Amino acid sequence: MGRNTRKRRTPLATKIVAGAAALAVGGGGLVWANFYASAHEDHGGHNRTRSAGAQVATIDCPDVGQKIRDVPDRARGEVDGELATMDSQITNAYQRLATTRRAQAGDSQFVQNSILGPLKDRRKAIIDRIQLEINRAGGKADDNLDELAGCQGRPADQQNGGGQNGGGQNGGGQDDGQNGDGQNGDGQNGDGQNQDDNGNGVAGPVADDFVDINDVQPNSRNSRNGLAANGDGGSTGTFATDCGVNENNLFNSDNLIAAPGVDNGAHHTHDYVGNQDNDAFSSDEDLANADTSCQNQGDKSTYYWPVLRLQDGTQEFDANDQGGGAEGNIGKILKPAQAELKFVGSQQGDVVAMPKFLRIITGDAKSFTNGDTNANTSWSCSGFEDRQVTDKYPLCPEGSQVLRTTNFQSCWDGQNIDSANHRDHMAFVQEDGSCPEGFQAIPQLQVRLAYDIPTPTVENGQVQNPYAVDSFPEQLHKPITDHNDFINVMDEDLMNEVVDCINRGEDCQ
Repeated sequence: MGRNTRKRRTPLATKIVAGAAALAVGGGGLVWANFYASAHEDHGGHNRTRSAGAQVATIDCPDVGQKIRDVPDRARGEVDGELATMDSQITNAYQRLATTRRAQAGDSQFVQNSILGPLKDRRKAIIDRIQLEINRAGGKADDNLDELAGCQGRPADQQNGGGQNGGGQNGGGQDDGQNGDGQNGDGQNGDGQNQDDNGNGVAGPVADDFVDINDVQPNSRNSRNGLAANGDGGSTGTFATDCGVNENNLFNSDNLIAAPGVDNGAHHTHDYVGNQDNDAFSSDEDLANADTSCQNQGDKSTYYWPVLRLQDGTQEFDANDQGGGAEGNIGKILKPAQAELKFVGSQQGDVVAMPKFLRIITGDAKSFTNGDTNANTSWSCSGFEDRQVTDKYPLCPEGSQVLRTTNFQSCWDGQNIDSANHRDHMAFVQEDGSCPEGFQAIPQLQVRLAYDIPTPTVENGQVQNPYAVDSFPEQLHKPITDHNDFINVMDEDLMNEVVDCINRGEDCQ
């Protein structure tokens, strides 16, 4: 998967911190507005305000990338680049949506005629190119991809529960939507003051994205995604690797797995531990020759996840950058106080070694619009770990840490280190702990991140000083969009040690 042409980017951590800039549109941030009449519903042991509401708050586009299958290897780079362009198209359309509230109020067809219609035409052109690239490389493109060109507008409280089939198992979150509970507003940049942005000029999170951990029912999270693979039987050992908490300040808004070769392919900033040569242009050779933050120098794997930010007005180094403040990801970046990386075994038997450069994406950065099919990360608080939520940020009591926990797919197809949609070569275990037919068990990566975060306060339907995961702008910083990524770059001896330890039932590091 190495590439002949590489563009070296300057690490964001080395950039000069930009001066203070406005966080409204025109100064960096993206704003939004939605309009409601409120109703009430009970959900999972806590009450929620559910809006009946109306004006479009975000843009919902079918995820073309998750529908693509059987892309020839020599066309994958081009196809990934086209998909990244589609992501940029959605970002640009969302920015136009968020900054034209006055025009929308005066013309009921404005969104369709000026935003969604042109967006469909641009997406259709990209889909046509993707089909052509697949066919030219000797593949057979799906003729029905054109049906995915159209997008729709949606109020913030209406989550797509059906999702897109990305090769995972169903579940992973509550399929009840995400709600906002703000007041009428018309955005910024000349269109009035938006009342749903907590005063910081960006879309979300809102009060209803948070839940008091005491109001979450114990053992209530019903998910087949992310099941812990090991148990009382099978291979019961564990292997822990300590790679720190990004002390080297390695941040960027690339995504080497999903958008290789594309600058700002993620449209949000990632934390990195492990491999120290992580950007969109890193080849497998670069990864193999890089330094690592892991104590065991044989582990040059790359572990990365979207940063959490405290929306407290802090001007971070990326306050004016794409992927940062320019795309609505604002505030103080919060490093985890602790990052536990552990590999575990299978309930049903031994595990086999992961191939070098195996890529795994778990969770879905677009779950708010895609639905919860691939949602995976759990949120909780230390001392309350029997209470897990996927679609809410927890409000933790004093002295309790915010926890993000992810159990990766642990079944491999035995052949491929990646797939066209970056999911089909991997699978979650089934309910009995076994792998689906045609897949074999590998060590399951489990990531537990603990954060020291001052608990936000919710008053009069507004959340003060919220924290939020970085996200694509149109995903409104919803907690269900959290995700995690891994590329295996362990040397052969260390991987064999991991497998032997797990299969012997020992706890190693």
